[in-house]
Amino acid sequence: MKLGIERLLQDPGLRAPLKGRRIAVLAHPASVTRDLTHTLDALAAIGGIELTAAFGPQHGLRGDKQDNMVESPDFLDPCHGIPVFSLYGETRRPTRIMLDSFDVLLVDLQDLGCRIYTFITTLRYVLEAAADHGKAVWILDRPNPAGRPVEGLRLRQEWESFVGAGPLPMRHGLTMGELARWFVSTLRLDLDLEVVAMEGWKPAAPPGYGWPADEYAWVNPSPNAPNLSMARCYAGTVLLEGTTLSEGRGTTRPLELFGAPDIDARKLLGTMRSLAPHWLDGCVLRDCWFEPTFHKHAGRLCSGLQIHTETAAYHHERFRPWRLMALALKALRELRPDYPIWREFPYEYEFERLAIDLINGSELLRLWVDDPAAMPADLDALARTDETSWIEERESVLLYR
Repeated sequence: MKLGIERLLQDPGLRAPLKGRRIAVLAHPASVTRDLTHTLDALAAIGGIELTAAFGPQHGLRGDKQDNMVESPDFLDPCHGIPVFSLYGETRRPTRIMLDSFDVLLVDLQDLGCRIYTFITTLRYVLEAAADHGKAVWILDRPNPAGRPVEGLRLRQEWESFVGAGPLPMRHGLTMGELARWFVSTLRLDLDLEVVAMEGWKPAAPPGYGWPADEYAWVNPSPNAPNLSMARCYAGTVLLEGTTLSEGRGTTRPLELFGAPDIDARKLLGTMRSLAPHWLDGCVLRDCWFEPTFHKHAGRLCSGLQIHTETAAYHHERFRPWRLMALALKALRELRPDYPIWREFPYEYEFERLAIDLINGSELLRLWVDDPAAMPADLDALARTDETSWIEERESVLLYR
């Protein structure tokens, strides 16, 4: 298999259109080749590429910012002597000064395959800015580690935010290159877009089912994305960011486990099994205890559950993390009707709407959890309609069959 960046490095013909043009790179720590050379270093080493700027998304080019709403500053890269502009600092969109620094932007970002991951929104913003200012964008494509399965409600109209770039379901099943093609099509952008596709990516192949686990090392694309298991769980466990439950930040398994000091995880799991046992398929749930060192419930012992997707019990097609976490919230509401599930706080610079609604792209999931008469079948029916429509819509942008 070859990544987009590797094909670009190895094929002078692919690079030929870049000759004589000023090149910028949008990247982060996971923007590496098979031998773990960073994209910026690899491009600088081959010669013939005039690097004039770099850009960093949320968490920064160097991935040093731990939490949400922690901004990164601009700086001068000490190795290459080029400005590094932050797209998660004073601005989320490229400014005129930033755009004036290049002719072609190479986007080399490792995604997790989940709508809320903000690299997708940053991708949309740079595509729109490039279209408005006559700049070219090349996507150096990378695997979607969550693979092709689709799950979750689609974002509703007027619910766009920095964690919701468009009417995608929570788990979209596209690569960044395919997402770029979808944005250009749906937003009707007049843009010089080139996708340097991967070679030999097999999204349905074991053991990674999207991630080439036997060929490429995992590098955290963001600080709390430490492994493939997290990527598999993320389309569900990200819902926890809008709740008072810990999502495991401050532990060594963030976004794979969840809990709180004042819940009974064993009772919670029993209620989940009684409500919709088939929503727990494809993984193993284990009750556990953990004490976060920072973030929610820091320094307090939490009763929780860990989602295991790293054993032979994992089934890629049957594992449905969004439904699993929705079920956990529903079970908690049934066990503790007055439990303060929903966290009220500024989330990605949104101060009016609840975080859980921004994350889910509408109020529908929260209303389903809080309605004692609503059953799993009701949410399933809503989600299946959205999932079916998305599978049909994405067909035209797929690059890998």
